[in-house]
Amino acid sequence: MLRAAQWQSSLLRHEVVRLLSISTQPPSSLSKPAAVPQRASISVVIPTLNEAQNIPWVLRRMPLYVDEVVIVDGRSTDNTVGVARAIRKDIVVVDEQRKGKGVALRSGFAAAKGDIIVMLDADGSMDPQEIGWFVSPLQHDYDFVKGSRYVTGGGSEDLTWLRRTGNRALTGLANTVLHSNYSDLCYGYIAFRRECLEVLQLESDGFEIETELIVRAAKAGLRIAEVPSLELDRISGASNLQTFRDGWRVLGTMAHEFFFWEAPTAGARPEALRRVKYAYARVSFPRTPTDPTSVLSVVSGP
Repeated sequence: MLRAAQWQSSLLRHEVVRLLSISTQPPSSLSKPAAVPQRASISVVIPTLNEAQNIPWVLRRMPLYVDEVVIVDGRSTDNTVGVARAIRKDIVVVDEQRKGKGVALRSGFAAAKGDIIVMLDADGSMDPQEIGWFVSPLQHDYDFVKGSRYVTGGGSEDLTWLRRTGNRALTGLANTVLHSNYSDLCYGYIAFRRECLEVLQLESDGFEIETELIVRAAKAGLRIAEVPSLELDRISGASNLQTFRDGWRVLGTMAHEFFFWEAPTAGARPEALRRVKYAYARVSFPRTPTDPTSVLSVVSGP
């Protein structure tokens, strides 16, 4: 009787995610990422570490329908926070002294107030103008949406042959053990309903949080959609990504999550992953580093 009660309780908790009061009206146009109808609030969470030259481009590309932008700064020494505040007065800043992308994202998720949460990198590799494509499936019956560089309309300016090969191998392995249908495992442009945080129970401190999110979403039986995304080269600075080191971390996290994490929605019927295809307009736009002093001088005045 106790196990049956626990199972029913877990299913009820899972259904809370499904019953979020978001308008189910379809977008007026599925050909324009910015065409998002009036609906639940959107928070964008951006971890930052010395991104003063890159964050201006990211914030200036932020769609008007985004209600809240949260940056989680990991002890930047280049006045990233000052530059961000100069561009967006209402920005929410979380000062995170602990190291790790996972720590930063979890702090940002806790601070975010929106009904929908979008995670975005600060280096200019992810275009904020694509956010509408992530939000649209969440307006309907989906709980969790992830970007893919391999769905029609997606692509990458940054994938080397080695990274592409490793990603395909890890994606294939994940699909085999999870009985899922992801097309792109190692890409962290993700959006989800706020209620998913209770289900996903995130714990990772480092880069592996992206894998933790994806594996746990599948194991929890969340309704998942993939949308195409164009990964851009970072605007300036060197990437912290190391192919072999981070590949092993992804593999280790995947194994740990598969064998040891028990979803609170255990027993919920797994959902088929839906892929949303669209034609991304290949419009060129300036992507050059911003001189932080030029931004701050406008604020301080003569």
